[in-house]
Amino acid sequence: MSDKVLSVLTYKSVDTLLSVGGTQSWVLDRNRAKACKYVVVCRNAYHPEVEGQEEHGSAFLIGKIKDVVPSTETKDRWLVLISEYMVGDFGQQWEGRNPVAYWTTEDYLPADDYPGIDFDKLDFKPMPEPMQTEHTPAAKAGLTIAEAKAGLALSFDVDPSAIEITIRA
Repeated sequence: MSDKVLSVLTYKSVDTLLSVGGTQSWVLDRNRAKACKYVVVCRNAYHPEVEGQEEHGSAFLIGKIKDVVPSTETKDRWLVLISEYMVGDFGQQWEGRNPVAYWTTEDYLPADDYPGIDFDKLDFKPMPEPMQTEHTPAAKAGLTIAEAKAGLALSFDVDPSAIEITIRA
């Protein structure tokens, strides 16, 4: 029987993920995410504040999901807490526009041109204690033009430079 897998596309680094105990600021179905055994974290290299060097769409961290709690940085969003993790180059794993996707471990089986991921053979390490331990969202000061352009560019699969934003006050 296969296990459920949550996959996310983030601009944040391994150090950031380890410091908060997981990956956060996600709009997702908490119950559906909690039902997943693993989270596959992929690089969003097109974000203006990207923190990692990995190629866009490549998976760089796989973790065992411990819980899904309110985000510590964004109100009304979720933090996927990880109990154990493994950092590595898991190759190109991202497809689609939404930064949150749901799969099963069967979707990661080897194919003709795909080596696959055997989750049972991964050498997981325990997560360090998070630096931020409170699970109360911090107030966020709104959205910057760059963040809005980056989000819209992902949604419409275009370069951020193709997005024009007009503000009328």
